[in-house]
Amino acid sequence: MTVYKTLLILSPIYVFPLLCACDAPGQNSNVTTSEEDIAAITAVSSARAKAFNESDAQGIAIHFTENAILMAPGAPAMQGREAVAAYYQTIFDAYEPVLESYYEEVEVSGDMAYGRGEAKVTLTPKGGGATTTSTSKYLNILQRQPDGSWQTTHDVWNGNEPAE
Repeated sequence: MTVYKTLLILSPIYVFPLLCACDAPGQNSNVTTSEEDIAAITAVSSARAKAFNESDAQGIAIHFTENAILMAPGAPAMQGREAVAAYYQTIFDAYEPVLESYYEEVEVSGDMAYGRGEAKVTLTPKGGGATTTSTSKYLNILQRQPDGSWQTTHDVWNGNEPAE
């Protein structure tokens, strides 16, 4: 028997077990179901809100990707986790914050998702003065990370109150 014929005969013996060891599409143990994804994404939003209420800028920023985009009203777009932390720190330096927020809708498509929600923010100036309350609508875009967790890639919101 030639070497070529021997390889043809033996190759299925070696290749088949390798193919069986691979996950079939949709069977990857690292990929969660949509219900699990929605729960994980909602948990990210809750963790961000908790960090906001604790005036923890780093605690918010950790839920963003390294090159995330933050689009706050009345400000140019900011990029990067450090910029996210710096933005929130300016708020926390001046105010005692209270945030109530929730997603009205979460959609997942593969490793990308979005959450659309409503928020109410109350800010009490640390130096005294009138407390302000505003409501807004927001949209977060999230991406599944290699470890299976979700992080925010884009965060944009605008107020519900009419422009002055």
